[in-house]
Order: sequence, then C-alpha cells, then structure tokens
Amino acid sequence: MYNIAIDGPAGAGKSTIARQIAKRKGYIYVDTGAMYRAMALFLLENHIAPDDTERISQKSQEADISIIYENGEQVVLLNGRNVNGLIRTEEVSNMSSASSVNGDVRKKLVELQQKLAKEADVVMDGRDIGTCVLPHADLKIYLTASSEVRAKRRYDEMKARGDVCDIDVIKKDIEERDYRDMHRDISPLKQAEDAVLVDSSDMTIGEVIDKIMGMCG
Repeated sequence: MYNIAIDGPAGAGKSTIARQIAKRKGYIYVDTGAMYRAMALFLLENHIAPDDTERISQKSQEADISIIYENGEQVVLLNGRNVNGLIRTEEVSNMSSASSVNGDVRKKLVELQQKLAKEADVVMDGRDIGTCVLPHADLKIYLTASSEVRAKRRYDEMKARGDVCDIDVIKKDIEERDYRDMHRDISPLKQAEDAVLVDSSDMTIGEVIDKIMGMCG
C-alpha cells in the first residue's frame, strides 16, 4: 500500500490538493473531517449530550467508520451504513466540535484511519497525519502559505458566495486558529521531520499538484 500524508494549517488548500492527488493516482482520499462527523452522528443517535465526556469516551469505541468509493463518489460508512446525507447538519457540526477534542474519540478514529491505510492506497490530510496517524507514510507533505495569502483565499471564497466579510477579521481568525492548532495538548500541528515543505503562497493549485505528483512513487 502507498500512503500520502498532507498536513498544514487552516486555509492552506490541503483538502483540495489531497482530493486531486487521490483522483490522479486512483487512490482513496480519506476525509478525516467526515469521519469525525460520522462519529458525532453516532453519538447523537445514541442520545449522548455533547458535554457528557464519560459516555462519549465509552460509546465512541462501538463505532466502525470507513470510507469507500462507489461510482467515483466518496461514501462514508457508519457501522456499514451510508451516512453521506446525514453528516452535514448544524447539529452534527456542533457535536463534532465537542467530541473531536475527546482523547478517546481521537484514539479510536486514528485506529480506524490507520486500518484504512493498511488496506488501500490512500491520501490523507489534516493536522497530525504525518506525525501521529501515518508516521510511516511513504510521502509526507507539509503544505502551508502565509496568513495573508490564506486570508485572501478565504475572503475570495466568501465574497463569491455573497457573504459579507472583512479580510482583516479573517486573517486574525486564521492566525488564532494556527496558534490553537500548534499549541493544543493532543496531537499539535507541526511539520514531521521527514516531511517535504511546500509553500503555496506564490503557486497555483495546478503547480502544487504537479510538484507533489512529481514526488510520488
């Protein structure tokens, strides 16, 4: 199996790049965020409150979450059931935020992500893939860009949707999130020692993809 790990801060374009690399290589893109949402759905369906840390820790061990592709579409499976249409609600988002900081939830999902990587060629992106989830990945990329560039990208996305936004506020939010991600107790964001640094500040998406494709085995 060939595993590619892509880490980096918020707004660096990890998911976009990871999806495209997986598509070109014919690998599975492991959407770790969707897996956390599926776990949140499982907890909600079992009537567990977001602040019930003990029950979250216990019940999360009963969830089996995986990702497969059917007709080119990513399908998130929760205990064998397709939950694609259920994991994008506000309620699931809120539960995901609350449960994802639970150490037992993270440990369980890391085990499930590692299981996926042992069974298939995968591209996985996140904050701790190269350091914690796939420490023996065949290729590790640390994808970043300046906070100014990341803020401008987010600003352009929001303006295109018709959202009212302030680029200075977006930049401040990004920098605060960087600090939180880099200083959290569990699996902080950092570049793995054997990861290749790719700064996309002055690169197009196509250029980043071509650069990473050139490193793949």
